[in-house]
Amino acid sequence: MRLFKYLGRHGGAVALVFVLLVCQAFCDLMLPNYTADIVDVGIQQSGIEHASPERLSAQTHDAIGAALSGEQKARFESAYAAAGDGAYELTSAGARDRAALDALVALPLAEARGMAQPGMTDDLANQLGISAAAAEYAALGYDVGGMQLNYLMATALKMMGFVVLSVIISTLLGFVASRTGATIGRELRGQMYRKVMSFSDAEVQRFSAASLITRATNDIQQIQMMSIMLLRMVLYAPILAIGGVVMIMRMDVSMGWIIGVAVAALVAVVLVLMAIALPKFRIMQKLIDRVNLVSREMLTGVQVVRAFGQQQREQRRFDEASTELMRTQLFTNRVMIFMMPTMMIVMNLVSVVIVWVGAGQIDAGVIQPGDLIAFITYSMLIIMGFLMLSMLAVIAPRADVAAKRIDEVLEAEASIADSPGSEHGAATVVPMHSGCAPGAEIAFDHVSFRYDEGSECVLRDVTFTAEAGTTCAIIGSTGSGKSTILKLVERFYDVTEGAVRIDGVDVRAMPLARLRAQLGYVPQKAFLFTGTIESNVGYAEDDMEEDRIRAAIDIAQAGELVEASEEGLDAEITQGGTNVSGGQRQRLAIARALAKDARAYLFDDSFSALDYKTDAALRKALSERLPGKTQIIVAQRIATVMQADKIVVLDEGVVVGQGTHAELLRTCGPYREVALSQLSPEELQDHGHEGQRLPSPTCSEGGDAR
Repeated sequence: MRLFKYLGRHGGAVALVFVLLVCQAFCDLMLPNYTADIVDVGIQQSGIEHASPERLSAQTHDAIGAALSGEQKARFESAYAAAGDGAYELTSAGARDRAALDALVALPLAEARGMAQPGMTDDLANQLGISAAAAEYAALGYDVGGMQLNYLMATALKMMGFVVLSVIISTLLGFVASRTGATIGRELRGQMYRKVMSFSDAEVQRFSAASLITRATNDIQQIQMMSIMLLRMVLYAPILAIGGVVMIMRMDVSMGWIIGVAVAALVAVVLVLMAIALPKFRIMQKLIDRVNLVSREMLTGVQVVRAFGQQQREQRRFDEASTELMRTQLFTNRVMIFMMPTMMIVMNLVSVVIVWVGAGQIDAGVIQPGDLIAFITYSMLIIMGFLMLSMLAVIAPRADVAAKRIDEVLEAEASIADSPGSEHGAATVVPMHSGCAPGAEIAFDHVSFRYDEGSECVLRDVTFTAEAGTTCAIIGSTGSGKSTILKLVERFYDVTEGAVRIDGVDVRAMPLARLRAQLGYVPQKAFLFTGTIESNVGYAEDDMEEDRIRAAIDIAQAGELVEASEEGLDAEITQGGTNVSGGQRQRLAIARALAKDARAYLFDDSFSALDYKTDAALRKALSERLPGKTQIIVAQRIATVMQADKIVVLDEGVVVGQGTHAELLRTCGPYREVALSQLSPEELQDHGHEGQRLPSPTCSEGGDAR
């Protein structure tokens, strides 16, 4: 099982748990012995443990001696010495081998007391000898009832001590196991987070966000629960079962075959149930992913659902996913529900068979009632051990599937990663500018790109340069690859052909952290984190100065949002920024990028939700307050891009023109068409060469106005 490799990283805790489990098993296994002693010795034998009394009257001593001869008589006489009151007391020599003395004295003592029966077995002779010893004690004036009470109290105290010790160990075990399981869960969540953060968009899309969330929550929870179960139950089960077998073997009771049959039946049931349920557990995890995916789509797109009145349709879609999951869960539960009744039937049948066989052995004098009780208890402990292992069949398949799914993520190779030697290379060839223009030169050199192998190229032979400290705009129709260009600069994806260079260095040769530290990026879909305005705008650095945050907010034209709130910068922002408007969300996202001291800023259609007045004010502030910084602006509006130093026109992934606004109006047909669709000829003329008539477009695909 993959789970063992997670536990292997916590060898010290596992070793401690194993030692504690052995101690707990020892405590639990001692209790049936004491129960048997209470029944056999405390009750049946009046608290007298040995057939050889501590004291004998002279008459009884002589009678036993007369019944023995030779070596046996010599051993008996050496075991007892005359006391001052005419009685005989047990010597230290006799006490050293009390079991042998009991076997020697039991029958003669029973005969001396008139309790002997013809054809007695050794066990029966021993019992009658103990009864005779009790009569001897009574004859000598001992309080036999007091002796019995003292024995019962002493045995009960021993049992209580083992119970208390077992409770203490169990509590400590629970603490260690829970802590270890929680630690494994925390480590896996950390590993999952770091791995997912290293993924490019391609890996995230391959697994899907819903599946990654399920793996990082539900799957890790399954492993955490299984880790605790392994430490508390699965390790304990074989220890308890082996201990029970050892204790039964010590009892010398010939009913072990009953346990063997019961265990074989349990193993067969567990194997059959696991074979049936395991495939369904694998399917179940995928269905959980599906339910999470549908739920996530419904919640994120709830406004669209309501706007189109499709609540019933989405309800049906959710019900289908939920019902399919329910059916699979019902199947697995119905299979696994047979386990507990089967276990109980086996346990009860074992008890009945043991009592049936044991009763005959008690009647024959082979065993005592207490031994039968102890045997039943040990049998139940052994079966309970296997029952604990059978519980593994309930959760282990799901945990194993969960571990496999987590390993798929952890072992996945990120397609975007630092290349070998990139750290050294970046340190020498990509220094931060000092004493010169802080902007970065960003160049695309015959870049082609496709998202998947076998798919068509999104970009084809794209070549242009955004000079350091200039503003470069990219415009084109929907799906022409504008956003993809910015993602290639950020290395969210790697180019298929060609190269993207910053200051002449291929971005693939730079460490990702250093590359992205030089770039301020505003995504097409503005996203804000749960927190405050200050925490969102100052996201690039811990404890960013308030002056920098306010300056970025002013440039992004978001000052009125701060001023309108009583909390100011501490105004609350909900997840995704759903408590602010789309324009406010975009401006805060722009402010977040501007607050970062970057060399180049990438705006992915970031002005689309702004009105023309705010758009113009923002572009003016960018030009005035960020001198020398490189800006690449992806936009749909001509008004947003026409002041740029360079405009790159894309059409179906191909550069069909690049130059200034005025140059493209004269030379690039696609650009002129877009411009005329948004602005009047008079407005366009104001931005062309003053006093000149704009000629007809002559731009050809891939042309360059410069």
